Amino acid sequence: QVQPVESGGGLVQAGGSLRLSCAASGRTLSSYVMGWFRLAPGKEREFVARMTRGGGATDYSDSVKGRFTISEDNDGNTVYLQMTHLNPQDTAVYYCAAGGPGARFVASEYYYWGQGTQVTVSS
Repeated sequence: QVQPVESGGGLVQAGGSLRLSCAASGRTLSSYVMGWFRLAPGKEREFVARMTRGGGATDYSDSVKGRFTISEDNDGNTVYLQMTHLNPQDTAVYYCAAGGPGARFVASEYYYWGQGTQVTVSS
C-alpha cells in the first residue's frame, strides 16, 4: 500500500510562489505516474499536472501551464509542484496521486491519494 503525503501548502499573496511536496510512507513512489489535482470550493476536482517516470514526460492543465512545474528528486521518491505567479483562482486543496502507466488526466485513473494540502492565495 502506498500512502502519498503532501506538504508545503499555506497562505500566499497573489503573485507569490509555493512549492508543494509529495512523499510516501510505505512503498516507494518511483514506479508510479504521479499527478497533482486540486479541489476548490464549489468546483469539481481538477487535473493540474502529471509526470511519468523514466523519460520524465510532463503534462499540465492550460490554467497552470507556464506557471507550475512538476518535478522529482533524484531517487524519485519525492515529487514536487513548484507554483509561481499564483492568483486567487489557484486557491484549492491540492492532492498528490499515484497511478499506473496509463494514468493521465482523470482522477479515477490514479490508485493512491494523499489527504491534500490547502493553498490559499489572497488578492
